[in-house]
Amino acid sequence: MKKALITGADGFIGSHLAEQLIKEGKKVRAFVYYNSFGNWGWLDTFPKELLDEIEIFAGDIRDPNGVRTAMNEVDKVFHLAALIAIPFSYHSPDSYVDTNIKGTLNVLQAARDLGTERILVTSTSEVYGTAQYVPIDEKHPFQGQSPYSATKIGADRLAESFYRSFGAPVTIVRPFNTYGPRQSARAVIPTVIVQLLSGMTEIKLGSLTPTRDFNYVQDTVQGFIDIARSEKTIGLEINIASQQEISIGRLAQELIDQINPAARIICDEQRLRPEKSEVNRLLGSNKLLRELTMWEPKYSLKEGLKETIAFLKENLDRYKADIYNL
Repeated sequence: MKKALITGADGFIGSHLAEQLIKEGKKVRAFVYYNSFGNWGWLDTFPKELLDEIEIFAGDIRDPNGVRTAMNEVDKVFHLAALIAIPFSYHSPDSYVDTNIKGTLNVLQAARDLGTERILVTSTSEVYGTAQYVPIDEKHPFQGQSPYSATKIGADRLAESFYRSFGAPVTIVRPFNTYGPRQSARAVIPTVIVQLLSGMTEIKLGSLTPTRDFNYVQDTVQGFIDIARSEKTIGLEINIASQQEISIGRLAQELIDQINPAARIICDEQRLRPEKSEVNRLLGSNKLLRELTMWEPKYSLKEGLKETIAFLKENLDRYKADIYNL
């Protein structure tokens, strides 16, 4: 690829994707969220020699003019910019529509006008809702169980429409639950680890029975890259999944056993999702991804958790263990 644009490059998965592409010798333009502090998110933590290799574009995914400018003279777009926290979407759904749906529309419109060679639109396993069958393949029905998932369904369908209506070279990339270094404390794995590393012995969680299909961030990033390399993936929706599941309760206990066996789990009522909104089971199929690319997961859950714990030990001051992070 000549040059790749990564929207949401200042975030969790986006920063890892930028880092990996630079290591592979690719040219990267990083679309970061403009703010008056001049903060570039996780990119600010990169060593100077790595950051110097990245072209920074500060803007707002909701602004079509800025998006079009950022996409000029790039051949591939990895669109990851989104609002992702489910609890926050309960009381601020308008912002999710503006960011996730309209932001994606801005990318698609610009790609169509500029003749962009490839567009990878990032979806989420949350669009499936609670599994109606497992493993969940790409033909599974969609169910909007939160305003967040509803806006991601809307963004996905817009992407599909641009492929079918205009021949846009779009692929919808659907990661299941990604975790690893740099993930925010609103996600369950860093939530548990940060509480434990902070010395707390009562670990606050919501429901313990839901299951999730966890993927280490480097495996997710490799999935994006492998999908972008294959012409066979154009026009498709593709899961990135480990095809394994674990309950939140069992996962939390595994982390407790590793860090502080004296700790115990308690239910924090404010962390419980509305009953019909909670996604009770996610277990994804990676069959299509394996068939179309050379992708293979490299990290087991145990290995990924070890890397994540090590990172959080070194960066504990960036996290707030004593509050509920939406």
